[in-house]
Amino acid sequence: MDKNRIYVFDTTLRDGEQSPGCSMNTEEKIKVARQLEKLGVDVIEAGFAAASPGDFDAVSRIAQEVKNSSICSLSRAIENDIKQAGLAVQSANLKRIHTFIATSPIHMKYKLKMSEDEVIKRAIRAVEYAKTFVDDVEFSLEDAGRSEIPFMKEVMDAVIGAGATTINLPDTVGYRLPTELAAMIKELSDYANDRAIISVHNHNDLGLATANTLAAVASGARQIEVTINGLGERAGNSALEEAVMAIKTRKDAFGELYTNINTPELYPTSRLVATITGVEPQQNKAIVGKNAFSHESGIHQDGVLKYQETYEIMKPQDVGVIKDSTLILGKHSGRAAFKDKISQLGFDEVSQEELNSAFEKFKVLADKKKDVTDDDVRMLITDESLNQCKTFELQALQISDCSNGVPTAAVSIKHNDEVLTDANIGNGTMDAIFKTIDRLTGYSGELQSYNVTSVTKGKDALAKVTTRVVFDKTSPSFVGHGLSVDTMLATAKAYVGALNSYLSQKERLATKHDHEV
Repeated sequence: MDKNRIYVFDTTLRDGEQSPGCSMNTEEKIKVARQLEKLGVDVIEAGFAAASPGDFDAVSRIAQEVKNSSICSLSRAIENDIKQAGLAVQSANLKRIHTFIATSPIHMKYKLKMSEDEVIKRAIRAVEYAKTFVDDVEFSLEDAGRSEIPFMKEVMDAVIGAGATTINLPDTVGYRLPTELAAMIKELSDYANDRAIISVHNHNDLGLATANTLAAVASGARQIEVTINGLGERAGNSALEEAVMAIKTRKDAFGELYTNINTPELYPTSRLVATITGVEPQQNKAIVGKNAFSHESGIHQDGVLKYQETYEIMKPQDVGVIKDSTLILGKHSGRAAFKDKISQLGFDEVSQEELNSAFEKFKVLADKKKDVTDDDVRMLITDESLNQCKTFELQALQISDCSNGVPTAAVSIKHNDEVLTDANIGNGTMDAIFKTIDRLTGYSGELQSYNVTSVTKGKDALAKVTTRVVFDKTSPSFVGHGLSVDTMLATAKAYVGALNSYLSQKERLATKHDHEV
């Protein structure tokens, strides 16, 4: 084993999806998994296969689609969980089962109601059973951050003896300070020696997740469990982009340690996850935030113009942030030129159907805009790829001038090869649009949040609308995306998109239950 290599275990599709409002349907999960593979992630934790039939299906399909990353499913130390995980990942080229049980006194006493001996016996049985499905088994000592080191050594001996090849020591509640976690990892890493890889999974409750991850790496951990944009339960997890770029940038501190991450794919991956989940990184988010490579201060601007490294310790291009250029294509441009441009922008796996649809949207946009930019094209392609689940498809929208009368919206929607048309009034234009869509589809949604952003600059900029809608009081809200130079048209698309996402997950939600490591 290369002792300088840091394995990157991405749990965006499992722990990240447990962030409130971040549920993804199967097609969206597959798109993220493909991008994670392109990013160079070593292990993709694709979900919790036993949670529901929908989760099982998502893990199974990702296992079939992804070839270069190991596909992993989480499972409790329960026979059925492990069985479902094993069956879900069986078609993967590289496969792993990640099973866990809590080892902290507070969890064993109040949650598990089990003795230390019972926990060890359960852990051994779990690993031995998982080994009947896969060779690669990871075992997590849940709440290791608050567990006692002597007992953790006993558990480690037991599960390594049973066949576990990776031992994860999660700070499940984000309790530890970097110095404390470093000391714990150092002692347990030395104890494990070459018997297993030590992994860390740090939560961000005190804002220390990435700092703890880096302290653990410096102390002997050789796998980091991270998420794109730091998504995850409560305050989230250590952000993949932060941990990876810290290791790459600070060679003076980390020496020969390295990851296999293709760092120019960091920004495109961040944008894809943000678009799908509707959760944007804050503007000053490290590495991938909107302001990460922006300079407003005159002193800073002067310095960067004279010598970039005065105020930038990384090149924007290193993480995939490329200066925008104007796309010299117009309404008379051909499909080949458009395809060449999207290839330049990094979209290598666009289906013919997505290409054709995006090209038609581009032609419409070129009629309305003076300049079509790279960001416009990025959004057209992303929007098309995210809206493939089309139980209902918006065909047309016409609204009245609400300043001269009662706001009215006429909507046409395609469903089962039939175009349905209706009109309705509302308290405002948006209300009229939503009421008309509700009446046409038979589903009534309650808008939870609404966000409009401009993709580019100018009066003719594309408007990106993100809605979060609840269609069933027992289910979470669903994100919808809409894109148009007409904000109200983008709004209608986003609302229909949220409905389609809900319908694609109804079965999954009926039996889903969340778990945490």
